Amino acid sequence: MKRTGLTTETTLVLSGTGKTGRRIVERLSARGVPVRVGSRSGRPPFDWEDRETWAPAVLGVTSAYLAYFPDLAVPGAAATVGSFAELAVASGVRRLVLLSGRGEEGAQLAEHAVRRSGADWTVLRSSWFCQNFSEGSFLDMVLAGEVALPAGSVAEPFVDLDDVADVAVAALTESGRAGHIYELTGPQLLTFAEAVEQIARATGRQVDYVQISMEQFVSALAEQGEPEAAVALLSYLFSEVLDGRNAQLGDGVQRALGRVPRAFSDYARDAAASGAWRHALTPAHRSRVAEYRDGKEARLRRPL
Repeated sequence: MKRTGLTTETTLVLSGTGKTGRRIVERLSARGVPVRVGSRSGRPPFDWEDRETWAPAVLGVTSAYLAYFPDLAVPGAAATVGSFAELAVASGVRRLVLLSGRGEEGAQLAEHAVRRSGADWTVLRSSWFCQNFSEGSFLDMVLAGEVALPAGSVAEPFVDLDDVADVAVAALTESGRAGHIYELTGPQLLTFAEAVEQIARATGRQVDYVQISMEQFVSALAEQGEPEAAVALLSYLFSEVLDGRNAQLGDGVQRALGRVPRAFSDYARDAAASGAWRHALTPAHRSRVAEYRDGKEARLRRPL
């Protein structure tokens, strides 16, 4: 059934338990929109690497949010996304919203594939998420009191995932968003050092930023047992994408929602208030922080 300007037909959210996906699922559910969580634990299950799961996942679906795991920069990602988009449209999906990357060639190839699918498409381009510091790759570093990354003076317009989710929901459920590419950024440019400084201020704790070499970074990841694919992806993001190409603000949040995006300082304040960086760690975090500190000591013993 439909209402003017708003659809209540079933929406598939791929990576529906991930950082963007779960936020979108929560928002759609709150609106009363039937939603299907696309994940390995979903019903039916969905797995990007298992094409047998694709058709059952899109059965009866009219719109879908596409978030490719692990990243659109991975070789073959664009072809996989394009194949899924074609199958989805052939199965009756009319609207596709793709989470893409800013300044990434692989991401642009995936965008072209979705645009050729025949669906009403919307592309959401973003770069580094604020929540990488509280829910993602950098959390253990913040908990350990030192964020050591191969990022120098290049500034990034960190975007809040709540803004990304709000734009995605609008594109999935409301009219007037089809055929648009939204460049989603925060309202200001920050270096990684400046972002960490704001986190320290919000938490009232000492959290330092240390710039390290790419060699040190890759070595530390390997010592912590990160898979080779993850190491290669992070190396690509920090070496090639973090070169200043994204050091400008986008107007996607304003265009899509009619409001300004959330500032990093607001994100840091709210994350600190929620307990994201409390001193009390779970056993799993204690183990990972210990591994990180061991890696830190090894880095300090190594010449630059």
